[in-house]
Amino acid sequence: MNFKDRDILTTVDLTREEILKIMQVSADMEAIVRKERVSSLMSDKVIAIIFLEPSTRTRLSFETAVYRLGASPIIVSDAKSSSASKGEDLADTARTIAGYVDCIVVRQPAIGGAGVMADAVDVPVINGGDGAGQHPTQALLDLYTIQKEKGTLEGLKVAMVGDLKYGRTVHSLSYALAPFNPEYIYCAPEALRMPEHIVSKMEEKKVPVIQTDKIEEALDADIVYMTRIQRERFDDTAEYEKLKGSYILTRSLVEQGNPDVSILHPLPRVDEIARDVDNLPNAAYFRQAHNGVYLRMALLALVTGAVS
Repeated sequence: MNFKDRDILTTVDLTREEILKIMQVSADMEAIVRKERVSSLMSDKVIAIIFLEPSTRTRLSFETAVYRLGASPIIVSDAKSSSASKGEDLADTARTIAGYVDCIVVRQPAIGGAGVMADAVDVPVINGGDGAGQHPTQALLDLYTIQKEKGTLEGLKVAMVGDLKYGRTVHSLSYALAPFNPEYIYCAPEALRMPEHIVSKMEEKKVPVIQTDKIEEALDADIVYMTRIQRERFDDTAEYEKLKGSYILTRSLVEQGNPDVSILHPLPRVDEIARDVDNLPNAAYFRQAHNGVYLRMALLALVTGAVS
């Protein structure tokens, strides 16, 4: 398993062994942070962090990961401050940036846009989210969180709830967890169901899938993965207004289900998890966000060859 110079664009083609390797290196990175706070592991590296869509957790955790590794970041956090605002295409942007850095982390709104950049350059490209497509680093930090919370990735029942049509996090998570013999409950309104091509692919992989629009049917799972209804993905505001608030996970609902359930959410939260859930011991979503630093440290170290 050689990750050096490898692009991380999707979870679709990651093998079970590769995922377990990433989990192991993430744990190593967590140990480094807890012991040393800041490492010199990548002191000779420069990392471009290019965010052409709004982000808090992904961008800040990548920036933190770069600093914790002792590397130097070049940061673009607003599309208006890049040449994208002048009409420059992604391939030209990538070719320019690649001459300055050892790795490019990018978030932008076009499905497949990170792949366009990766095809144009020789330095590794990490996809920090491409529109409604994939979000591989989120899915991998989700797996790291699940492993820490449950002690295993193997044989878990996972309910994904909310916007499954546009929710790139659940698309990536479906693929990432598939090698570990899960069962999936996809819970969404009819208009926001999981795309059929993903459901079909899970069936090809022999992953049992239940589809429902009733959140009560999701509460006996080992993991409940909540997502928000994403206003920014709707062209029709009236359609968004009709669907927002479709599911609200409350403390009383949690207590009716599996007492050992772990509750995840990629954040930001709007109204889909009530505040009275936050102080439950199985509410893992803020721990999940913090795990993003260790996972992203691991990916940066692997693709730049700082660790092998």
